[in-house]
Amino acid sequence: MLNIHNLTISFSGEDLFSEITFKIDRGQRIGLIGKNGAGKSTLLKIITGEQEYDAGSIAIDKEICIGFLKQDIDFEKGFTILEESYKAFTKLEKLESEINAINKELTVNQDYNSDYYNQLVDNLSDLNHRFELLGGYKYQGETERILIGLGFKREDFDKQTDTFSGGWRMRIELAKLLLQNNDILLLDEPTNHLDIESIVWFENFLKTYPGAVILVSHDKMFLDNVTNRTIEISLGQIYDYKKPYSEYLLLRSDIKEKQLQAQKNQEKEIKQTEQLIEKFRYKASKAAFAQSLIKKLDKVERIEVDDEDNSVMNIKFPLSIQPGKVVFEVVDASKNYGDKKVLTNVNMLIDRGSKIAFVGQNGQGKTTLAKMLVKEVAFHGKIIHGHNVQIGYFAQNQADYLDGNITVLETMENAANESNRSKVRDMLGAFLFGGEEADKKVKVLSGGERNRLALCKMLLSPFNVLIMDEPTNHLDIASKNVLKQALINFEGTLILVSHDRDFLQGLTNKVYFFKDQKIIEYLGNINEFLMQQNLNNFREAEKKTVINIQENSSGKENYIQNKQSEKEIKQLKNKLNKFEKEIAKIEEEIKNIETQLAKNLVEVTPEFFAKYQTKKDQLEQLMDDWTLCADLLS
Repeated sequence: MLNIHNLTISFSGEDLFSEITFKIDRGQRIGLIGKNGAGKSTLLKIITGEQEYDAGSIAIDKEICIGFLKQDIDFEKGFTILEESYKAFTKLEKLESEINAINKELTVNQDYNSDYYNQLVDNLSDLNHRFELLGGYKYQGETERILIGLGFKREDFDKQTDTFSGGWRMRIELAKLLLQNNDILLLDEPTNHLDIESIVWFENFLKTYPGAVILVSHDKMFLDNVTNRTIEISLGQIYDYKKPYSEYLLLRSDIKEKQLQAQKNQEKEIKQTEQLIEKFRYKASKAAFAQSLIKKLDKVERIEVDDEDNSVMNIKFPLSIQPGKVVFEVVDASKNYGDKKVLTNVNMLIDRGSKIAFVGQNGQGKTTLAKMLVKEVAFHGKIIHGHNVQIGYFAQNQADYLDGNITVLETMENAANESNRSKVRDMLGAFLFGGEEADKKVKVLSGGERNRLALCKMLLSPFNVLIMDEPTNHLDIASKNVLKQALINFEGTLILVSHDRDFLQGLTNKVYFFKDQKIIEYLGNINEFLMQQNLNNFREAEKKTVINIQENSSGKENYIQNKQSEKEIKQLKNKLNKFEKEIAKIEEEIKNIETQLAKNLVEVTPEFFAKYQTKKDQLEQLMDDWTLCADLLS
């Protein structure tokens, strides 16, 4: 479908990537990964023709249609959600207009025996046939299915697009893209504006997509669930393996280990050969032998180990002072935007040291409550801040507040005070803005780099309560891992609005679920919450099945409902079986470690005990997941 050969592009005299080559075939779902600024978005723009390149070639099969979802889009005002979505069907709209015109002409011209009338009938038949082939009689239903899957409600369909936030407008653009039946889909961070439910729906959609997909994403779980191939851009080169992300990491690590071993063995052989040459080169009887060794050595192709960009941020969130036991007390808090009620009579206590995740569909009030807690929006009711509470707030669009016309260093110096201005350069270095990087203008930074800078700037102010709204948007996987570890180590109170399931795992101990203007508290981590949601959905499906059996006379409808329940039971059984296999594997690993320890076969180090404890924690988590899953089936 698409061939890229020896592609090279440079900026300011430096290669972004050099002589990269790969091809894309139908059915491949490729995860395009790499650090912020590696050139992922640039590569997508080159494929679509939006960005020129310096050398190499791109060959695309004839009649191949490419759809591209960018990070930033512009919307034209004056259209409803449905009208904007129908723009995906320009060919169908044109055919429909022609069909309507002929039908109108046929009602006026009733000379049934004339050649002109018969020609109109033939033209109408041809247009109707083409209309049907292009899905003209089901495109409206398909549009509604996609919009609902992406989180819209039917009552939203006739609302103007400009009444929705940027995240929701991005979903409309995504819906148009999915409706166009493109041969190749290019998706640049498509999950940034999707909630967990929509991400799960989107995963299932992409798994069955017949064309090729190239997606830039930093969502590890999304990559693992969707892709069957990984291409990483690193230090100007690419690494291409037909494996999803996590399997690719293991494979690449194994390959590098083998490269290092082969390089070590080769260096040993070269050293021995050089010693022989040095020993015999000045002896007349052995000179010919020495020359042959020299020639042999010259022909040796030196083994090179793949370079890796191992630079990562160094983040620590220090606790300013110890606050009181209760950090926030929310009393009958309500918030409306015009006629739209978002939150109604919310009551909660947030204790010191809590690690809380705000989850739920977009528009249910997660960001709104975060803004209410930091007094950024007006509301009805009361929110009482506890004693000595100092808040650090990272907004969803925090990077947008940065001034693009000043440098990275100036951004930090302008926000610093006398006590921390001398630390600015060290802080920037910890966030990978050392040396010349600090002198870059903010406007030339990638989305992930701007997020890093916004995080760095936030640390200039002291806090003991940290509220973060989608902090991982645009951050690469390595940066997300560093941020997650820093938040785990943070001794203060954490409130996290996020849709990133992998990021939330092991990070929070309480979940607040936002739905229908209310907030439901779940004690436990994100995995336990999602399992509970599966249970609720399963019970709801069972309840609907019983109602349908009682109220409907249609055997077909009963059959469909029963099949749906059977499918959910089967999925739960598969999960249970998977947990059991993983538990058996971890138990065996723990047993081996304990045997080695008992027989003094290993060196007892802090790293050894850390590994041992990690295995035990994994086992405990798996047992909890198994118990919850078994409860669902009981």
